[in-house]
Amino acid sequence: MQGPIGVFDSGYGGLTVLKEIVAKLPAYDYIYLGDNARAPYGNRSFETVYQYTLQCVEWFFKQGCPLVVLACNTASAKALRTIQQNDLPRIAPDKRVLGVIRPTTEIVGKYSKSRKVGVLATNGTVQSQSYVIEIEKFYPDIAVVQEACPMWVPLVENKEYDGHGADYFIKKHIHQLLQKEPRIDTILLGCTHYPLLLKKIVEYTPVDITILTQGEIVANSLEDYLQRHPHLEQSLLKNGVRDFYTTDSAEDFNAQAKAFFGQLVASTHIDLDC
Repeated sequence: MQGPIGVFDSGYGGLTVLKEIVAKLPAYDYIYLGDNARAPYGNRSFETVYQYTLQCVEWFFKQGCPLVVLACNTASAKALRTIQQNDLPRIAPDKRVLGVIRPTTEIVGKYSKSRKVGVLATNGTVQSQSYVIEIEKFYPDIAVVQEACPMWVPLVENKEYDGHGADYFIKKHIHQLLQKEPRIDTILLGCTHYPLLLKKIVEYTPVDITILTQGEIVANSLEDYLQRHPHLEQSLLKNGVRDFYTTDSAEDFNAQAKAFFGQLVASTHIDLDC
């Protein structure tokens, strides 16, 4: 049985990742699910994020997805490892769940000459220490400095990413990050909402600092993963179909989604058994 690739996020941000994945791998079928009714995940406990994420992963499996990408940093940080190690062997040993943190951390060392890397992310991702842990695995000589930006996601979801209200919070957190370590030469945007703030982030970041967004990195990593796992690749449908689902209002989702995905979408509301 063949099936689509599942792409999951707590809300809209994962659409910035799906956008790049579709651009890189347009032939495949995709299902996107935003758990908007319970978003944001960033300030929730590890256990809550794990339970919500597992529930959504199981929903994808019921739709026939052999592969699910957690296009959400918080879910990747707080739930991915447990799902991979404890749940998949029990509920779906032939299926795979991937995240967005590892692909980013695998390549960051190629960009940093000073070996000082900054991470801008949600509270949950920062508290998880996932970027610190993963970067150390690949590049033990790199020092990672983190800054939580709790207002950035609300700014994006309230369509203030181009407004003057965003300037204060973007300038504040970049300044605080660079105060912690002035020698940072590479900054990772550790949240899939943040590409919508990229124009202003660039404006308030010194020109000699490289800013990395996740979408293209994850898309390249997924392409490589499928090449290295031909059996899994052969289990994926290739009709170019894209379906969108949300646990909240489909009308609201459709209105917001274009800013993240770059084109209009028509989503369907679903209820998860809570």
